[in-house]
Amino acid sequence: MADAANGNGAILDEKLSRLSKKPGVKASIVIDRASGSILKTSGDVSALGTTKSRTESTAASFSNEPSAAEESTSKGIDDFAAMIWNFVNNSGEMVEEMDKDDELRLLRLRTKKHEIVIVLDPKYLLTVIHDTPMQ
Repeated sequence: MADAANGNGAILDEKLSRLSKKPGVKASIVIDRASGSILKTSGDVSALGTTKSRTESTAASFSNEPSAAEESTSKGIDDFAAMIWNFVNNSGEMVEEMDKDDELRLLRLRTKKHEIVIVLDPKYLLTVIHDTPMQ
């Protein structure tokens, strides 16, 4: 990771370590802000996949090729990262259209099953997926 050279990698690792110990946290993913590439993942990465990738992974698990299931899971994580990156970019454009002097800092998306929190840093997007609290 490029940030590791200037000490930011250790700070990021410490943040991920703290987050993974919080109750309900399923997984986290760090995405490069400029390119959308995955810098780091932690936790149950299967929570990061898409419906399509989970279906493909299940089908691949019945084949005799173990690498097919791993490849499908990896593609699901890549697809998830791309969706997050696009969501952040589109949301940022919306904020800019509303007020040129404002900027997007945090996104929070809650579904029936999960909550996705995206913290924006100038260099990366820190995304945390956790269980939706029962109300």
